[in-house]
Amino acid sequence: MNCMQVGRVLQSYLDGETDEVTARRVAAHLEDCRRCGLEASVYRELHDALARRAEPDGGAVERLRAFGASLMSDPPAGDDDAEHGTTPPAGA
Repeated sequence: MNCMQVGRVLQSYLDGETDEVTARRVAAHLEDCRRCGLEASVYRELHDALARRAEPDGGAVERLRAFGASLMSDPPAGDDDAEHGTTPPAGA
């Protein structure tokens, strides 16, 4: 899996909602990709922090929504495949 594919299923994976094959592929990618591993770590920390609160305050919820929207609208610069050495050869 590449970074974009993992990004599409990361939340479902972290929530335990992916099938076994997808879960294995995501886990393997997270072990190899520092950026995606960091993103997964941030999601886990956010989840744990929200779970500790009885009721999240409205401001925190709005900031979290805005952060999530920014992740969806601002793709990272660069080529994910090139970062992992999987760019097809020229002319392929």
